[in-house]
Amino acid sequence: MTEIRSRPTPITLRARHVLPIAAEPIDNGWVRIERGRISGVGRGQPSGPVRDLGDAIIIPGLVNAHTHLEFSDLDRPLPADGGLPAWIERVVAMRRSRAAAGTDEAARLRAAVASGLEQSSAAGVTAIGEIATAPHPVAAGAGPLVRVFREALGLSPAATHAARSSLLRDLDRMNSEGTCIGISPHAPYSVAEPLGRQVVGEAVRRRLPVMMHLAESRDEAELLATGGGAFRTLLEQLGAWQLESPPRLLPVADWITLLAKAPRGVVVHGTFLPEDQTALSRLARHRDRLCVVVCPRTTLALSARLPPVEAFRAAGIRVAIGTDSRASNPDLSVLAECRALVEGGVASPGEALGMATHDGAWALAFERRCGTLAPGRFADLAILRPSSWHADPSEAVLDPATQVAATLRRGRVISGSLP
Repeated sequence: MTEIRSRPTPITLRARHVLPIAAEPIDNGWVRIERGRISGVGRGQPSGPVRDLGDAIIIPGLVNAHTHLEFSDLDRPLPADGGLPAWIERVVAMRRSRAAAGTDEAARLRAAVASGLEQSSAAGVTAIGEIATAPHPVAAGAGPLVRVFREALGLSPAATHAARSSLLRDLDRMNSEGTCIGISPHAPYSVAEPLGRQVVGEAVRRRLPVMMHLAESRDEAELLATGGGAFRTLLEQLGAWQLESPPRLLPVADWITLLAKAPRGVVVHGTFLPEDQTALSRLARHRDRLCVVVCPRTTLALSARLPPVEAFRAAGIRVAIGTDSRASNPDLSVLAECRALVEGGVASPGEALGMATHDGAWALAFERRCGTLAPGRFADLAILRPSSWHADPSEAVLDPATQVAATLRRGRVISGSLP
């Protein structure tokens, strides 16, 4: 993309359709790029030099609001039978097997994250919400824009102290390296109340967004309600549950109240939130700073149902889209996640694309940077080439035969090519 990168004057991309997302689709539209930002969007014949893309669709770069890139080196997802506790047990076994085999984990992680960023760019993604269990090898400015949510887990007092200490150290390190950061208390079954309050308090102090897995399985609900069930058994097997001093666990509704103290909070999955009306009503009450990220294909695999998008939207709750990881999903395609919602009848093509762009940008506190095609936003775009056309261009975007021809981040091609 040397031409756009080095050209001192603005360059304009013209296509059959331009989908600003925050405005109506534009037929025979154009997007002007100057110094890495969008300086204009319009219809018809623009002034200045034009790169005509022909029968293409320009959309904002997609936002993968929740993923775990550390698993991007897997060829196929881990088996999902047995639900979430059994799947987590397989993840732990995989990690222990790698350690026993003497795998250089730092090198593997670097390669996996690099592969995940490449896969994401090829799928039209320009912004990512990433969960990381250790300092993250994401180079600032290379590929998609990434907000790294440093994860914290701990149930015992000793684990809480160690988790908080490493979290603070890693946040300082990543911040000094120019990484966009956030904090992620992992889940209600893996974070005791003291650790949760400490890490959310740190997010409030530093003005950072928080992200947490909540209400993603009935086994989680059973543990929180009774202290037993499949999760209790798993935690005991892993040595994380001390019989003599069981951890204090917060119910989902209380977690939502806690997350609402941060400047921006993200509930991941929320598959069974409609079964907890207290939690759902609290989420709706704080919708000015809380939202939900759904991962449709992962939820289908682990819970045999689609996320309750209709219930969230009926409550006025913003919904974004993520891919979770290659450990639970066959690929990192946000468009495939959108198709799962549309084919399941829980969202229209336009609604799904909104979740995958401006709602995802809001979830990551990137709404002033990306998510829509509008003057002043970064020139983060995806150029799509449909093989067939529909009355609604959003349907053409989500057609399985449509190809991502190019992905631009701040006006530079990071995947594919322009004609």
